[in-house]
Amino acid sequence: MPVYDYKCREHGLFNTLATMDDAAKPAECPTCKSLSPRVIMLPSHIAGMDPAKRAAEERNERSRHEPVFSTADRRAHDKEHSRSCGCGSLKPGKSMLFYTADGNKMFPSMRPWMISH
Repeated sequence: MPVYDYKCREHGLFNTLATMDDAAKPAECPTCKSLSPRVIMLPSHIAGMDPAKRAAEERNERSRHEPVFSTADRRAHDKEHSRSCGCGSLKPGKSMLFYTADGNKMFPSMRPWMISH
């Protein structure tokens, strides 16, 4: 049987064994015997997490099961993509890659470390 957490108004948190069928039912406080509702406890590192980090963690978990694929049609209708990325403003066939006199590649308006997205 699993252990569930409950909270008594007078004596605070306690846990007890209960069947899964009885998990939603209130349990008796071991001290005062009053019925106490079940509570769901979060680990402290999750409860006190920065909201931006929590949103990133949730987005990461969602993308694990629902990956977003980049397609030409999706990029054409995705306003967020076109605002944050320079690839939506490129003319077809025009490369932003230049070569210097000594043969090195130069990316004047691109991130040279960014291979693709």
